[in-house]
Amino acid sequence: MLGRRQGNCPACPHDIIDPRDLKPWRNACGFWFRPEDDRFAWRGRLGLARVGLAEMICFSLLFACAVALSLAGGWAVHPAIYALAVIVLPFWLFVFSFFRDPERIIPSDPNVLVSPADGKVTHVGEVDNSDDPGRRALRVSIFLSVFNVHVNRDPRAAKIEKVRYFPGEFLDARHSECSKRNEQLWIDMVDTATGQPILVKQISGAIARRIVCWVKPGDALQTGERFGMIKFGSRTEVLVTADSGWEPCVKVGDMVAGGSTVLLKKKSTPG
Repeated sequence: MLGRRQGNCPACPHDIIDPRDLKPWRNACGFWFRPEDDRFAWRGRLGLARVGLAEMICFSLLFACAVALSLAGGWAVHPAIYALAVIVLPFWLFVFSFFRDPERIIPSDPNVLVSPADGKVTHVGEVDNSDDPGRRALRVSIFLSVFNVHVNRDPRAAKIEKVRYFPGEFLDARHSECSKRNEQLWIDMVDTATGQPILVKQISGAIARRIVCWVKPGDALQTGERFGMIKFGSRTEVLVTADSGWEPCVKVGDMVAGGSTVLLKKKSTPG
């Protein structure tokens, strides 16, 4: 596998032997492996998020023990204890449901920007541009409940310019202040087609305590390509410059699907 390793990472502090080793370091390491050299690529064909496999295994072991104990208790003590297994099973199924990663049909229209996440639209409108005081940004905010798919996708074909992490609080993701006060990760992109900036924010919530993002500066992503995940309830936002010619295609209360629902569309030019 060392002979098949691609890229360069001078004085790399990480022991990167095969694709599994890149999981914690992908956005901080210059090594990578071609898909055909990834012996573990089958895990990505399970319809489940690869970054959630550890949690699924741990929860499965925990729930399996609980079911085994309830069955043993029902047989040795009292049949009513069998009911505990029935209670545990829905929670077990929920864990797998949370980490599902379905395929999506990505719009081919070059004039649209798609949703970076599944969930409910909670805000559509202009806000102050934190990176450019005096200018405004058009923001679309999406709340992800624990029942939504939590894999994040790239809203436009773009090149990653910066990845910024901000520690913070863990307010409910629906709280009006969560986009300012909560822990979050910002992915600064440059639109491949227009050269305009796009900012995607992964924001933690009251339950979500882990933001996962595997892209790094210099990476080129295609529309709808997976770039990260927020584990358990959270919020994702996409911001573009207010005067860059985008118009909203969604409103507050709409349900959207990451990678397939169109959030914004370029305004048509008269004539």
